[in-house]
Amino acid sequence: MDDTSIQAIEISLFLEALYQRHGYDFRNYAKASIKRRVLTLAAIHGQTVADLIPRILHDDGFVTEAIAQLSVPVSEMFRDPIVFKTLRETILPLLQTYPRINIWQAGCATGEEIYSLAIILEEEGLLERAQIYATDINDIALRKAEDGIFPVRYLPEYERNYKNAGGKTKLSDYYVANTEFMRLHERLRRKIVFAHHNLVSDGVFCEVQLILCRNVLIYFNNDLQKKVLELFHKSLVRHGFLCLGTRESKRAVEERQLFAAINRNCMIFQKKGGEL
Repeated sequence: MDDTSIQAIEISLFLEALYQRHGYDFRNYAKASIKRRVLTLAAIHGQTVADLIPRILHDDGFVTEAIAQLSVPVSEMFRDPIVFKTLRETILPLLQTYPRINIWQAGCATGEEIYSLAIILEEEGLLERAQIYATDINDIALRKAEDGIFPVRYLPEYERNYKNAGGKTKLSDYYVANTEFMRLHERLRRKIVFAHHNLVSDGVFCEVQLILCRNVLIYFNNDLQKKVLELFHKSLVRHGFLCLGTRESKRAVEERQLFAAINRNCMIFQKKGGEL
């Protein structure tokens, strides 16, 4: 048996230990992606994957760090501006019919996109009757998201994205900043509930009109994608909307026959069962 085969066994045993001991199931993540992340975790600690197995079994403090590395958060404000522009112009007018609007962002990472959503809700006059739930498996990322503090070096990019997403004022109306960091205003943060939720093992989080889960499913294999899409279907009200990442497979969603495409380029779908 060659070294590559042995390494594959070690990774499998590590993921099995993580699941059996702590309930975090990465076993059905896309193989190439999870392999890369496990090897990076081992390299950070100067250990082999085999060395990590007893740590994941006996060192509870190591688990949070391991989850943070295995679920690497990637986000930016108004990422893919055309998606936020489409949500603003096409979906939010439909949500106006609800006296209370519940929105779930599953896999919120460090929070940039959830604050982007809060901004467009405010600009469209919907924030006061909206409740946004932001969840992630990564507790370190969740704490950063709840703080709402981001480096100012990204501001030029965020401002361009905001403008291209149909921003109606100035992005600076929504934060305070010093020379290094910006912090989103409390009026945005108070409408967001941050919570730990595991898409792989946890059930329905809440009943909502809109779910955003952008560029998360690309890390899952087909079986896990099916399971999560079924979870989203159960979580949405009748006629509710699902917004996925532009890097994800349209075919994978439509083959499930749970959702109808509203805008295939922006990966926005509606729960089947009739049109509004």
